[in-house]
Amino acid sequence: MNTQTIPIQGMHCASCARASEKAASAVPGVQSASVNFATEALTIEYDDTVFKPAELAAAIAEAGFTAILPSTTKKASIPIGGMTCASCAASIERAVSRIPGVQHASVNFATETLLVEWDTGKTRISEIKKEVRAAGYEPLAVEGRNETDAHAAAKEKELMSLRNRFIFAITATVPLLYLSMGHMVGLPVPDILHAMHYPLNFALAQIVLAIPAIIAGFRFYTVGFKSMIKARPNMDTLIAVGTSAALVYSLWSTIQIALGDFSGAEHLYYEVAATILALILLGKYLEGRSKGRASEAIKKLMGLTAKTAVVVTDNGDIEIPVEEVDVGDLIRVRPGERIPVDGIVTEGSTTVDESMLTGESLPVDKNQGDTVAGATINGQGMFLFRARAVGADTALARIIRLVEEAQGSKAPIAALADTVSGIFVPVVVSIAIITTAAWLIAGYSPEFALRIFVAILTIACPCALGLATPVAIMAGTGKGAELGVLIKSGEALETAYKVDTVILDKTGTITVGKPSVTDIRMWDAKGQEAENTNTLLMLAAGAEKASEHPLGAAIVRAAEERELTIPNPGQAQALGGRGLEAVIDGQKVMIGNERLMKESAIDYSHAAAELARLSADGKTVMLVAVDGICAGLIAVADTVKKGSERAIAELKKRGIHTVMITGDSLPVAQAIARSVGIERILAEVLPEDKAAEVAKLQAEGSVVAMVGDGINDAPALARADVGIAIGSGTDIAAESADIVLARSDLSDAVTALALSRATIRTIKQNLFWAFGYNVLGIPVAAGILHLFGGPLLNPMIAAAAMSLSSISVVTNALRLKRFTVTARGSRKEGEI
Repeated sequence: MNTQTIPIQGMHCASCARASEKAASAVPGVQSASVNFATEALTIEYDDTVFKPAELAAAIAEAGFTAILPSTTKKASIPIGGMTCASCAASIERAVSRIPGVQHASVNFATETLLVEWDTGKTRISEIKKEVRAAGYEPLAVEGRNETDAHAAAKEKELMSLRNRFIFAITATVPLLYLSMGHMVGLPVPDILHAMHYPLNFALAQIVLAIPAIIAGFRFYTVGFKSMIKARPNMDTLIAVGTSAALVYSLWSTIQIALGDFSGAEHLYYEVAATILALILLGKYLEGRSKGRASEAIKKLMGLTAKTAVVVTDNGDIEIPVEEVDVGDLIRVRPGERIPVDGIVTEGSTTVDESMLTGESLPVDKNQGDTVAGATINGQGMFLFRARAVGADTALARIIRLVEEAQGSKAPIAALADTVSGIFVPVVVSIAIITTAAWLIAGYSPEFALRIFVAILTIACPCALGLATPVAIMAGTGKGAELGVLIKSGEALETAYKVDTVILDKTGTITVGKPSVTDIRMWDAKGQEAENTNTLLMLAAGAEKASEHPLGAAIVRAAEERELTIPNPGQAQALGGRGLEAVIDGQKVMIGNERLMKESAIDYSHAAAELARLSADGKTVMLVAVDGICAGLIAVADTVKKGSERAIAELKKRGIHTVMITGDSLPVAQAIARSVGIERILAEVLPEDKAAEVAKLQAEGSVVAMVGDGINDAPALARADVGIAIGSGTDIAAESADIVLARSDLSDAVTALALSRATIRTIKQNLFWAFGYNVLGIPVAAGILHLFGGPLLNPMIAAAAMSLSSISVVTNALRLKRFTVTARGSRKEGEI
């Protein structure tokens, strides 16, 4: 089963989305279809042995919309070396044109470039280059033409079309309003167009002025009536039927005037139809602009990619488009440049600004063997790296894919709105017909009933219902991506909102995940504690220099951080289960546990109190003896990450219970838990039992989020209601998680939960407004206030209200873009 997301053009409301969904679902081979109105995208699951894209495009077109199928064609401009005449150019053209899949090949001898267009499903750029070489010429760096996102370009074009159509409509609508209503309020109107003196001129002038608005809004009629004929009415249908009713009635009145019944001049509603069309076009334009802002996160991420890369070859450096970089290429990055793809540093050192991917503002040191990510920015050093992931496999591409999938997903909270949207238009049309008939039966004039009919159809807004959830999800997940919090779906967002318990894996989540020296104590021959511990650390590091044990590596690392000169051991011997001994500068150095000291009859009573205290804190303590005298001790532990304590305090503030889970012993777990303020501990838990512990908490009625980073956390992440993989974790953990944190910072888990609460709260506000607007607006348009002596709603005001309802929902969702960081590692819940 395959999954694909396809942009859909021409949808104006949630009913359009439902119609597209139904049309796609009926295509052979399509197993499921889901349309997101906010992103205007159709996501399908299909059987590729049966499914044909052309059939899908035809079905969508039959429903009145356009499916933008992905292009399989690419273009490139390739400089060619070795050409000496026009015949050379013709020779290359013929050679390349013969390649299966090449649709067009043209060589410009003057510029020495080959412009080629090919089907990516049949050939590759490397095959084209190979053919050029076979013809006796040398293809040089490719001048890539980055394909513009067809859907984004189409949306921009559609937005400009809406703007231009609105301007075209409003330039005639304003004088139409002046002409139709000016004489009522005492404004000067040319006598030849006066309603009382020349009623036919008055009517004909209004027809002329209404025509631009009708032309500008013509698509409402073509799509609206077509949808109605196919029994799939949408918002366009409401506008088309409502304005057509006003126009037809006005035309009938004009005919009556022409036949001598001048009272028809009082029953012209051309300005109503024109104003409704102009206001709807304005509303759609503003709505489109706002929706575009909601998807800015994706555009920003896409804009981060480097355009070119400098590849180191045997013939020197060549600059090529980033699309041409292959795995294994050696790439040079100069100071200040954007790193083109993911890879591993092979030469040089530098600092890299990774804030665009992780949200971390401080540059990160990079040395030989370290990984670098595409789209990050190099600092002051020049370095070489070997490409490890290119194209769709880079970290940035995966992040973009995650955000796109999340923005295209639906949250369970949207189910009611989707159901209502599916039946909304038929229900509104029925209400309009029944209400109009009721007023006519009650003895009111046809003009009165027409105003009611048009007002009901115009004020009803399925768009607000359709946009309430997806636009908020777009804004929330987009903001999350900016902050280094990648939320995979709308369902994950909604579940995270309900979380009341967070299980935190200890190693790598709360703690750094590797041991480091925390305490050093040194005593002289008299048992007095010394202040300068460098000598002891230097001797211990020398003894551990050849050791591969993690504790030994931590001691060597501590000495290096102090910039001490680490001596080479003359001879060193590991003592299994106890420690090791070595000779350094003629001194016999022993480093190990109490058992080693006892076996060697070394007195360490002066260190016993410190040994007991540090051990009680969950630290691993190694005693150091020099020439048979206990000279000191070194404590090593997996230290707590900066910010873990603050993040846990923030979770508690929000009423979320925290639980630590670890495979370590209870004393070690208790020491870490005390330092960060966690009361509940699950210690000595085997990796395979972590998921069972999650299930136990769920059985207690808790909605559980699990935060972890390792392979052994993957089952627990999958079992939890919300799995959160912390940034430094493994790919397996990230695959199992619902939310991925780009940084290795627990405070981002707080951000994820706070952002989910802010987003769901916004969705609830939007749904309340969308339902409330329609529940109140339709009865008002139906004349309920008039029954109690109140005013009758003008259809033009109804049109303005309808446009504003959609805009207000989108604008409310856009407040999520202002969700801000209040302090490093801490974000206030819903501060927007």
